[in-house]
Amino acid sequence: MGVGSPANGETRSRRQAAYLLQTPDTFVRTPVPEVTRGAVIVHASPALGAEFVWMTVELERGGSLTTRQHSRFFYVLEGEGTLGSPEGDSGMTVGEFAYAPPGAARTLTAIDAMRCVVIAKQYEPWPDAGFPRELRGRESALASQRLEECPGIEVRCLLPLEPCFDFAVNTMTYAAGAALPQVEIHYMEHGLLMLAGSGTYRLGKDVHRAEAGDFIWMEAYCPQWFQADADEPAKYLIYKNFNRMPLL
Repeated sequence: MGVGSPANGETRSRRQAAYLLQTPDTFVRTPVPEVTRGAVIVHASPALGAEFVWMTVELERGGSLTTRQHSRFFYVLEGEGTLGSPEGDSGMTVGEFAYAPPGAARTLTAIDAMRCVVIAKQYEPWPDAGFPRELRGRESALASQRLEECPGIEVRCLLPLEPCFDFAVNTMTYAAGAALPQVEIHYMEHGLLMLAGSGTYRLGKDVHRAEAGDFIWMEAYCPQWFQADADEPAKYLIYKNFNRMPLL
């Protein structure tokens, strides 16, 4: 049973054909061979219908994750660690992120107990686009921009808008009461993790409470809309497949 799960089986988590709302009380921690002294929570995977994998890696002090397949994106939620490569190790703390291109071996090692988002996707090459490069950065150091001139919503793009990158990862910060300007329906699927605050999320024809710590997956063409609660800002980390034409 997940941490904090009520004995009567009540939960805010919901699974529908077009989306998943997964609340922390339903998270299941699983050992995998790539992780030592830790576990993973797999939020989205092909078993769900997603064309990417989103997981939270939880490591004890000295624990590690080693990975080499597909494109990978790392975002530190708690604690401190290093991300190792053949060129050497570099430190990673809360709010820092990294991108590793497909096939590049990387080892994430916890200096203190740490939690880190890891997103993986099979890379889709594009003619003459080149090959994506290694990236490291800190989210707070990036310039923010308004979403479609909405004064209450700020977006930080953690990956460059370049043809060689085939997915996007952004943070979106909402002022108290701010909302998306429209219900969105598009061909890209999403995964998102609520980082702070809370609000109302429309998913398909349903409306749900969304709180810090919740994970949401939305398939392509799932109607979606979010509004932050009126009394505090809200923020989430969001993925979408991007920069590629749909294939026939």
